[in-house]
Amino acid sequence: MTELRRYRLMEAAKVGNRIAVSIVLVAALSACSILSGSGPTRGAIIDGGEQSNADRSYDLIDLSATTIGPYMQAAPAAPVSHVSAMQAPTVRLVPGDTLRIMFAQMAQGDSALFAPLSGGGTVLDGIRIDNSGMISLPYIGRVSVANLTTSQVEDLLRKRLKEQVVDPQVLVELVGDWSGSVLVAGAVKTPGRFGGREGPLTILDAINRAGGPTLPPHEINVVVRTGTTVQSLAYDEVLAGRNEPLAPRSEIVLEPNLKQFVAMGALTAPGLHSLPVRNASLLQALGVAGGLNDKAADATGVFVFRLTSDPATDSKQAQVFRLNMRQPESIFLAKEFAVKPEDVIYVSNAPMYEWQKIITPIVQVLILGQRVDGY
Repeated sequence: MTELRRYRLMEAAKVGNRIAVSIVLVAALSACSILSGSGPTRGAIIDGGEQSNADRSYDLIDLSATTIGPYMQAAPAAPVSHVSAMQAPTVRLVPGDTLRIMFAQMAQGDSALFAPLSGGGTVLDGIRIDNSGMISLPYIGRVSVANLTTSQVEDLLRKRLKEQVVDPQVLVELVGDWSGSVLVAGAVKTPGRFGGREGPLTILDAINRAGGPTLPPHEINVVVRTGTTVQSLAYDEVLAGRNEPLAPRSEIVLEPNLKQFVAMGALTAPGLHSLPVRNASLLQALGVAGGLNDKAADATGVFVFRLTSDPATDSKQAQVFRLNMRQPESIFLAKEFAVKPEDVIYVSNAPMYEWQKIITPIVQVLILGQRVDGY
């Protein structure tokens, strides 16, 4: 009996030693921050923001009804009633343009150079202006037409024909208008060059002819080059009323301007995400990230990390915003708080979840020890 008791005491001592060793190891791991985790704890973030000005590396702002004012979403712009001023520009011919020219004369018979006007005249199709700005015509020869309007070309050809034809009639039509076309490229469905023979084009006209954009409006910048000026416009601002007429031979490039944020920590779908709209709220951003992970998230530790620039001093300012989602009013605050591109939304782990990471290895060691003892 004494031997059995001594054996049980020895086994109990072994189990106790295993537990003690496990606790020491886990505590050491916890103290050394070797335990798995996606970021700082809620307490560490709060402590860092409450340090003195000399030691503080960021400003901690607790979001509430009294502090959210400067960080709320901007009010939507009022709709505008005006439309683009559609003044037809003066189109002057350039090398590469294609013309259709009709000649007619009153006289009839074998000696007539051209068909009468009543018969439709004599039509010359596909007359292209060469690189030197010249065209070549029968009975007239080579004529320089670069930088002239179609009306000026008509007058010029009439003067050339007066010595050969009595009362010549000339009609010049621009059919391939390199001079009045615009180029659309970038994030559109069917990029290409589009003519403006039917009338002057606006920015939206040109983009629509190219099939429309391939990205949401808030993720596109429109760059307009005219040869003398260049400007960059947000596409959703163009839709809101900044549509403008285009000068002939303008170039439009739709550039992707992705508005993204990083979601980290105890969220259902952490990672790099695009903001759903230009003026997105924190509530919308949390929705894109799948919301808080109910098993791991600390609802009192929802943080937004932001790095801003001060144009006056050319310095960086770090801000950390904290929202306590345990409070009912936090839903309204999250709906009003504006998330900016490059923000980092971080949700800390709940204390119980951190304890589970410590307790689980202890339980696993005990179970493994019992199985070893059972053999």
